[in-house]
Amino acid sequence: MKRYFSSVLLFYGILASGCAHFLWFFDMLTQSDLLTKKGVYIQQMFGSIAKVYDLLNTVLSFNFDKSWRKFAVKVSNAAPDAKVLDVCTGTGDLAIAYSRVLNSSGRVIGSDFCHEMLRLADFKLKKRMLLDKIRVIEADTLHLPFQNNYFQISAVAFGIRNVADLRAGIAEMVRITAPGGCVVILEFSQPINPVFKAVYYFYFKKMLPLIGKLISRSKYHAYSYLPSSVLNFPDRYGLRAQMESCGLEDVKIYAKTLGIVTVHVGRKPRN
Repeated sequence: MKRYFSSVLLFYGILASGCAHFLWFFDMLTQSDLLTKKGVYIQQMFGSIAKVYDLLNTVLSFNFDKSWRKFAVKVSNAAPDAKVLDVCTGTGDLAIAYSRVLNSSGRVIGSDFCHEMLRLADFKLKKRMLLDKIRVIEADTLHLPFQNNYFQISAVAFGIRNVADLRAGIAEMVRITAPGGCVVILEFSQPINPVFKAVYYFYFKKMLPLIGKLISRSKYHAYSYLPSSVLNFPDRYGLRAQMESCGLEDVKIYAKTLGIVTVHVGRKPRN
């Protein structure tokens, strides 16, 4: 029982982390605006939270977000000299996690269409002396500026849910991935356990809006975007079906932290 309540406490911290991703942004953006997933709205949202993104991620997730990224890298089975693309890179944390398993010949590119996020990512890479292994560029996941079959791994952490066209975003990741390579998606999910799922829905639908109002002091309900986007996103099996429809095979699903997040790994056929 003690272990169960510890997990519930962890759950609140994790969801608060996700909430933090979306609470601190322009008042003129309403929930309806954000749910259209128009690029300009998403750019404004992330641009406005860029400076507090990393801090709130770490504090409110009790640092568990790092372990999720580390696990995603592990199940990718990246070769030491691999070329990796991290789309929706934000401030570059997943790109950095991949760089740790590569040798001097390996390279990581992080792409994002939010300029403010990329400025912070570039500063972080300079501070950690990682510019020789990681490069960040401004690019839309729906229109990636890379040739076909270029990367051994294309990956995304907590970003594909915000892409305007989910299937098109996954298809672009598949296009630039080499045959035999893999596409990796780390994303929020929905728990299967009925008891924990009830807690999940209660928090998302009842508590989170109240917390959002207190923290953001916004007269709009834009802070409801996170629960709405998660609850409207395909479940783990639906996401696997989307990946398979884009040509990926042997798609594996790894549920983490009571199913709050999942890692999907699909292979691009060699033929």
